[in-house]
Amino acid sequence: MTVHSLTPDILSALEGAVGRNGLTAEPAGMAKYLGDWAGDYHGGALAVLRPGSVADVEASMRLCSELGLGVIPQGGNTGLVSGAIDTNGTGMVVVSLERLNAIRRIDPVNFVLQADAGCVLQAIKDASEARGCLFPLALGAQGSCQIGGNAATNAGGVNVLRYGMARDLILGLEVVLSDGELWNGFSGLRKNNSGYDLKQLFIGSEGTLGIITGVEVKLFPKPAQVETAYLGLASFEAAIALFNRARRDCSDLISAFEIIGAECIELARLIEPGMTAPVAAPVQVLIELSSGPAIDLNGMLAGFLADAMEEGLVTNAVLATSSAQAKTFWAIREGLVEGQAKRGYHVRTDLSVRISDIPALIERARRLVATEHRGWISLAYGHAGDGNIHFNVLPPLDLGATEARARGAEVTAGLYDIAVDLGGSISAEHGIGRSRRHEFWDALSPTHRRMITALKTALDPKGRMNPGCLLPSTETFP
Repeated sequence: MTVHSLTPDILSALEGAVGRNGLTAEPAGMAKYLGDWAGDYHGGALAVLRPGSVADVEASMRLCSELGLGVIPQGGNTGLVSGAIDTNGTGMVVVSLERLNAIRRIDPVNFVLQADAGCVLQAIKDASEARGCLFPLALGAQGSCQIGGNAATNAGGVNVLRYGMARDLILGLEVVLSDGELWNGFSGLRKNNSGYDLKQLFIGSEGTLGIITGVEVKLFPKPAQVETAYLGLASFEAAIALFNRARRDCSDLISAFEIIGAECIELARLIEPGMTAPVAAPVQVLIELSSGPAIDLNGMLAGFLADAMEEGLVTNAVLATSSAQAKTFWAIREGLVEGQAKRGYHVRTDLSVRISDIPALIERARRLVATEHRGWISLAYGHAGDGNIHFNVLPPLDLGATEARARGAEVTAGLYDIAVDLGGSISAEHGIGRSRRHEFWDALSPTHRRMITALKTALDPKGRMNPGCLLPSTETFP
């Protein structure tokens, strides 16, 4: 049986699975679950289910399996690749984890935290800090994204350089499979070398293999010191040379190394008109170090910057004298992203190359835009310490929306070609979703496709889990 519309009996059955407060089927109530925060994607659904417990999720999945309903798991809906939105409107249900939002356990002795999948990332960070610990996953959407979504998309952010991606921070998962069966993969162990590491199948799977309902993560001692500096450099080549020097001089105390092209500052001013960069330079770097109390961290960073300026790698530098000043530095990095969304449609990429290839990536991308898409504005910024560059491109303001998107697809394809030619990836941290599915799938070898298909078939034999996301899919769910 496959459902293409909701009868009163089916609505009643769905309500029985999640309760009256857990079912939304009216267009007005569903609206916020059917579009992304940037306004790029809009879709449809037969209903939105908001389970209030893991048992509700199990019941929902069993019922959806019986009814032949496709399921789109959704966290905070802050993704940028339409991974949680059915843009074809083919008639599925969204299962939002927003009501599963409790922190289950914090263990500061073993540095472990366990939370419901719908727990907002900032709440986890705050709760960890209150117990003298640090959960280092940090990204612009941390005030609204959810830890289950972070796991499902293998989220990155500004601290990957030191702490790794979400994949590196997760100790265990709890997952409801497509047939409603619950798998508990919690152990709290840092080392567990007994067979397949099943949690890794679900991390980065974007909801295509099951619904993550609980996450167990690593915590770290809360740093006693954090030092932040905002630097000016002459080129991206100088920025990469500086990073190599910083890795040697400051070792693993570097928690972030962000690069920002000067052209990006105007976008930040769309959010805060009075915003001014601490330095004026073609390329700007935001560097952060953190440590325990025994190290003269301020002296280390100041000495490193003095040497870098003497060698000509850095033209200007401002070392934050307070946490408040450091926040103004980070506001520039965060504001330029919000500013792009405020301006409207733009080409958004999430490219990854070897660190040494970052200057070549940016130079070739800028040349492509300047020669083949005149009037478009290039923006280059990102997490240089891990090779992740967001090379985005703004269309002329007087270009019509339809033409801008058509031309934008050409720009995107050209940028992808450059990244791949350099041996890089079209997705460093945002995932594949629906918007990059074809490029992803077309680039895979037959062996790679066969392995992915085998995993999908084993865990989701009816193809009901987030169909259309990440992999090719059928339109029906027998």
